[in-house]
Amino acid sequence: MIHFGIKDAIDILIVAFFLYETYLLMKKTGTMAIFLGVLSFIGLWILCSKVLEMSLTGAILDKFVSVGSILIVIVFQREIREFLQALGSNKGLQKLLKWLKPHEEGNIEENISYIMPIVLAAMDMAKRKEGALIAVEQDVPLDTFIETGEILNAAISTRLIENVFFKNSPLHDGAMIIGGKKIKAAACILPVSGNQEIPKEYGLRHRSALGLSEETDAKIIIVSEETGKISLAHRGRLYTNISGEELQQMLITKN
Repeated sequence: MIHFGIKDAIDILIVAFFLYETYLLMKKTGTMAIFLGVLSFIGLWILCSKVLEMSLTGAILDKFVSVGSILIVIVFQREIREFLQALGSNKGLQKLLKWLKPHEEGNIEENISYIMPIVLAAMDMAKRKEGALIAVEQDVPLDTFIETGEILNAAISTRLIENVFFKNSPLHDGAMIIGGKKIKAAACILPVSGNQEIPKEYGLRHRSALGLSEETDAKIIIVSEETGKISLAHRGRLYTNISGEELQQMLITKN
């Protein structure tokens, strides 16, 4: 007789959570096809080795499986690091609790209340062609990059953001990092993307934004000093010449 208890239910929920988060991560990073290929290979290995007990085919597949973990780490290096960073942070626990209680949705109006000052500041600076670089923290902590700048821990306001990026401000060089509904730091140093396919007309701000978006899930806003156009970098992609409404929607949307 099979006994199903609370421990079994928790076990199933944890496995389901990890599978669901893995699915979302693969979908967001464009590696879903590779992930499905890995799952198909594992399914084939189980079928041949364990179910049908095909000795020759099973022996060959066993050799591939023995080195498969190393290949998976190489292929999914960035995704594994991002997943572990998110899991090891307080936000990882919060996400798990939220997943277990899906009825507790985030307050959209509350999100808009702290996002709107950022959007308004970006639009104002775009009109005046004042360059800006603003990283909005998501699930992956940006503590490493915060430590490279000047710690502020200030309330988010349009005026403060604009003052930081004013040309004569000592903090206008580098990036501002926003997280936990606060301006955490300014004049931060971000990693520069080594992507050779970035158009030459994009300067250091765009390359730094892409660099951070390749290493974390942050959403990075760029205001071009040359063109006055607003762009946003997220998960290795650059969305250029976006409007204030589009920027607001992209910041609100959890993806």
